[in-house]
Amino acid sequence: MTTDTTTPVTSRTTKTHTSGPPAATRRRRSKAPRKRSAGSYAVLAAVTVFVLAFLAPFAIILLNSFKTSADYRTNGSLSWPDHWNWDIIGDVWERVDFTQKLVNSIQISLGVVLIAVVLALFNAYAIGIGRVRWRTAFLVFFLGVNVLPQEGLVYPIYYLFKEMGLYDGKFGYTILVGITYSAFGTYLLSSVFSSFPRELIEAASLDGAGRWTILWRIILPMSWPTLSVMCVFFFVWSWNEFLYPLVLLISNDNQTVPLGLSVMQGQYTSDPTALSAAALLGIIPMVVFFLIFQRTLTRGVTAGAVK
Repeated sequence: MTTDTTTPVTSRTTKTHTSGPPAATRRRRSKAPRKRSAGSYAVLAAVTVFVLAFLAPFAIILLNSFKTSADYRTNGSLSWPDHWNWDIIGDVWERVDFTQKLVNSIQISLGVVLIAVVLALFNAYAIGIGRVRWRTAFLVFFLGVNVLPQEGLVYPIYYLFKEMGLYDGKFGYTILVGITYSAFGTYLLSSVFSSFPRELIEAASLDGAGRWTILWRIILPMSWPTLSVMCVFFFVWSWNEFLYPLVLLISNDNQTVPLGLSVMQGQYTSDPTALSAAALLGIIPMVVFFLIFQRTLTRGVTAGAVK
């Protein structure tokens, strides 16, 4: 009886140990590197060429920003500097009054972001969540504001600012650009809010939440990824604005960074090394800005992609 009861157990044990490779062997096989195909190498090469072509102008600007004028005229723009001119950045900084221009750009860009995002949030909440009448007509209107070219609006805006006493003032310019950008924000947020889960809003309404409570406690937290991307875009767009500041901000104390750096190029005089240093000063704030907010931008884009 003892032999009969132990024999099946032994056979089952033997079968269990010989049924397949050990777990450690399977893990080693799963971690084995996969061979890249020819298409993968082609895509990698194309991306590398694209990145190098994109970074080439910035490398040339950085290279020429520390050259002397004689070195530039003798060896050209692609040569390595014979003598590094470290004083040119300070000279351009003082000539342009870059500190004042930088403060103006930061103040205006932050004000534009605040005005544009708040207006877009309220408008989109009324159109996308509230389902107001003539919703399609409002969306067409906001889309039309985005399509209109700036050149066609400069003339009436110039005379409007003259009549209202807002000409050559940062406050009026900030309001103008903020309202203009809010049209794009309204169009974008309306499409996001139109697909918002209605069950959450109905449940909050049954619990006694009003419209303001629904906006601040439900809509705003869930829409923050989209709002953060809008804030980044609006800040960059406002920073790079040139036409409106050129027409509406003529005083040296009110000019922004792009407009202030444009004075380095004259009609009959040109210093390529000073222009490169000025361009470098204009690029550095945006690079720092993207390094600080790159995670916010990435999360916002990813959240919109997986929605």
